[in-house]
Amino acid sequence: MPTLGRLSSAALGLLATLLATATANCQRPHYDVIIAHARIVDGTGAPWFVGDIGVDSDRVAAIGDLHDADATQRVDATGLVASPGFIDVQGQSEFNILVDNRAASKITQGVTTEITGEGSSIAPANDGMLKDRQDEATKYGVTLDWHTLAEYFKHFERTKSAINLGTFVGAGSVRNYVIGQINRPATPPELDQMRQVVAQAMEDGAWGLSSALQYIPDQYASTDELVELAKVARRYGGVYFTHQRSEGDRIFSSLDEVFAISQRADISATIWHLKTAYRENFGKMPEVLRRIAGARSRGIDVAASVYPYTRASNDLPACFPPWVLEGGMDKMAERLKDPALRAKAKTEMDTPNSPWENEWLGSGGAAGVQLIEVVNPAYAKYEGMTFAEIGRAMGKDPRDAAMDIAVADHGESSVVIDIMGDSDVRAAVSDPLVTYGSDSPERGEDGPLSKTKAHPRAFGTFPRVLAKYVREEHTMRLEEAVRKMTSLAASRVGIMDRGILRPGMMADIAVFDPATIHDVATFTNPLQYSVGVKDVFVNGRPVVFDGKITNDRPGRVLRGPGYKAPR
Repeated sequence: MPTLGRLSSAALGLLATLLATATANCQRPHYDVIIAHARIVDGTGAPWFVGDIGVDSDRVAAIGDLHDADATQRVDATGLVASPGFIDVQGQSEFNILVDNRAASKITQGVTTEITGEGSSIAPANDGMLKDRQDEATKYGVTLDWHTLAEYFKHFERTKSAINLGTFVGAGSVRNYVIGQINRPATPPELDQMRQVVAQAMEDGAWGLSSALQYIPDQYASTDELVELAKVARRYGGVYFTHQRSEGDRIFSSLDEVFAISQRADISATIWHLKTAYRENFGKMPEVLRRIAGARSRGIDVAASVYPYTRASNDLPACFPPWVLEGGMDKMAERLKDPALRAKAKTEMDTPNSPWENEWLGSGGAAGVQLIEVVNPAYAKYEGMTFAEIGRAMGKDPRDAAMDIAVADHGESSVVIDIMGDSDVRAAVSDPLVTYGSDSPERGEDGPLSKTKAHPRAFGTFPRVLAKYVREEHTMRLEEAVRKMTSLAASRVGIMDRGILRPGMMADIAVFDPATIHDVATFTNPLQYSVGVKDVFVNGRPVVFDGKITNDRPGRVLRGPGYKAPR
């Protein structure tokens, strides 16, 4: 074998070149993905900068100039924004994700994580509570094989998902589990049991306690009861999110209750879908925001979320007086089949200054309430119509039409209601303390969740903020809007490893065109994906790539700070 001394100078030069190349290759970093030349908006509110993002496995590995690095997959993001994936703090997809695991209407907005469980969470659930969901489960072929949150998470992990999902434990579900839908205070033993149920849910991975105090059975809970349950969540490091008791005439006293719960339980509180509802309350949002800021100045950790639309959505029975719904949907059906009780309910639906949150009258009556989803196929032909139109089609009073559909559909119909003013929505959307939640489950342009109407917020919440309020109306900077969609959302829930682009954080990333991103969904034609989102990565894997939904389902259960793994 020849020695180096006997090699020609040309051979020595070639060998040196090969050795230098091999050494350079050994030293050159390698990433699974490099998002190159992006306008990086990191989620903190800081000004954007141009750079590359390197992803290894499920985490951000490097940010900077990575042009000398190798990558299994390189994405050219020239002229595009790369930001943390958006966090929907009121996603509502806990059931729908079991039907269609693409989460298509969400990932096409750039959403990578949903937090759900408004008042009535998917678990805990007893047999009676599961029975109430059976019609919907049968319609979509979902097996209701859980009672605890831990059991639900196993089902979620088995069916897989394109997005991450975390949940609160709902105070309404806890009350329903222990007491039922009965209007009375909890006895001391019942309250002890409720505390135990909350504790178990926190150990199963809930992020905190939630309430929906406008609805039954949450409506029956006193402030003291909520404080006691919130104290349990706080003991596990959890937070409190609420659909507050009033968004209408009693909104200021309702805010005081939120502040009191936060202060007495020493717990962070966030008000879902902040609004000043019904025409007599239009214009009150600046005062609401001042009161929230004032509470913070007194040391109360409170903030809010909002969706950028003037119309809301709800279950159809929410349009009826609360006494109609007490005891559940079977009791509702009994009452609405009684001519005297039906007449009483109809009168109250049209009575101004009701002592309840009268969504029917607050929407302007039948013309302001639009049916968007039914479970009973006999009534599918009315989806997309207002109850003024449905009443005419049925040849009956619109209130009777609403009651008949609610009974036939076992209370599972959904409606859109027109209850907010544009200037109030604009003020809330742009406030620095307010993050975003769609308050809608995921849907699709096709597939099993495309057979009914929807609220357009299911398809357009986040792009609408970026298009309408950032690009068109200039109510806030792009960096500020992204901060509110990402790090602010994560901090309100308590998520520590998402919401900011930094090495070591989870690789949930949205890549979008800031010049073209916008919502397409409308109230008349809601099942339309937003445009302008090019790539979406969840835990480092692409769920949207070059504008197309992929077959990857890398979403994970996100468990809260009190989680205890089973032994």
